[in-house]
Formats: sequence, C-alpha cells, structure tokens
Amino acid sequence: MHDHLFTENLQKIIRAIDPNAFLTKAIYFDKPLEANWYVTWHQDLAINVKEKVETTGFTNWTFREGIHSVCPPEELRKKHFTIRIHLDTATEENGALKVMPGSHLQYLNNEQIKTITADGLPKVCSVVAGGIHLMHPMILHASPKTKNQKRRRVIHLEFGTEELPGGLEWLERREIF
Repeated sequence: MHDHLFTENLQKIIRAIDPNAFLTKAIYFDKPLEANWYVTWHQDLAINVKEKVETTGFTNWTFREGIHSVCPPEELRKKHFTIRIHLDTATEENGALKVMPGSHLQYLNNEQIKTITADGLPKVCSVVAGGIHLMHPMILHASPKTKNQKRRRVIHLEFGTEELPGGLEWLERREIF
C-alpha cells in the first residue's frame, strides 16, 4: 500500500515541503450518501502517541478506542503539515472543507473560534478527483453536509518533522523516503 500511496510525485511534494518529514497519522474519510454529517469549526491539534507519558507542554490527554492522544506544545505543532488526497471531486455542494485564512498561527480557544467564524470570510477548498489539498493542521476548518448527494472520499495524511521529547513516541510514525 505504501508504494501505491506515496508515489514519486507525492514524495517530491513532501520532500519540497520538508525532506525530514515522516507520516504521523493517516485517516480515510468517506462522506457517503447515507452518512451525511456536518463537521464544526476546529483545528487539528491532537497527535496520537503509543502511551501516555507526562511531558512538559503536552496537555489535554484523551484515551479513546485504545488510542492515546495529546495536544503538543504549539511550537511543535506549527512544524507539521497535512496533505489530503481527494478520491472524489470536492465542491461546496458535497462538503468540501472550508477554512479561515490566517487562523493557523496559534492555538485558538472556543471564544476565539466563535469570533473568527462569526466575523471571518471562509474559503471553500474545492479540489478535483485525484488532486491534493495541502494545509496546516492548525488552520481553522469545517465541512458542511453534502447538498448534491455525491460522495467525498479523502485520504488525510499528517506529517511531522521531529521526534517527540520525554519518552513520548508517535503511534503511527512511518518513514516516507
């Protein structure tokens, strides 16, 4: 599967962003007709780790479905990036991501998110099937319900560039190159 996903072209893109990047999380999203949901405004702050090790600056621990997640220090998260590979065309009509430009510069609390989304002008990230969407995990984003009854399948890949401190280990760390 690795060879099919991380093609030469995708590797070139990743290497151009950061030659030290490695995969830290992979998620498959499928917004099928029978499961049409809305995703509220949020930032992707949490990372998944192998086990809980109390470490300075790592907060908001959760444990769901056997996975430990934690919010790392902001400076560490700022070094990450996400590539979303679209298997279907994503438009405003079938739940394409909306983002708030400039919102990736800091961690936002609920009041800040409420203010930004009330006053800001979101941008719709339309992407054709087979295209990629490069984004920062900290950008404020949401996804509306599908209006046109068309699928929106996406492979969401998050990348890190450095090892975790204090004995923490990435849950899904995988070399790309």
